Amino acid sequence: MKEKTIDYILRATWQAVSRMYNEEASKYGASMSVGFALLSIDKDNGIPSTALGPQMGMEPTSLTRTLKSMEEKGLIVRKKNPVDGRGVLIHLTKLGKEKRELSRDRVLKFNDVIRQHVPQEKLDNFIEVAELINDLIAEKLIFTADSETEKATNK
Repeated sequence: MKEKTIDYILRATWQAVSRMYNEEASKYGASMSVGFALLSIDKDNGIPSTALGPQMGMEPTSLTRTLKSMEEKGLIVRKKNPVDGRGVLIHLTKLGKEKRELSRDRVLKFNDVIRQHVPQEKLDNFIEVAELINDLIAEKLIFTADSETEKATNK
């Protein structure tokens, strides 16, 4: 059998996790992105709309669709930012706070089941490797060497 690449393993695992959360969320008329947004919004103070996208790692168009859907379902309200009148704060409604707790419970359940099946040492190693991969990507150390070599070769 061929060895699977690291990116394949990451992608396949994330797709499985995403599918699992979407199946669970669909039972409540929601989606994984709605659940993630609920968890990303401060339940007491709300969050500036401009900070939510970067925090969630979502593109503005996807975030706009998600927020519109959440507003239509009565999960959030948009209010003027009292500090900066040009900005908007996203606040959870009472229903939004209830659904946030449901989302939180599902995430904690996922974590509990994984922790029951994976020894702490292996989890620590997994987290360390994932953080290292993120650092390498953030520091643009994956393809930078190739780009520099290509530039030098093409001169």
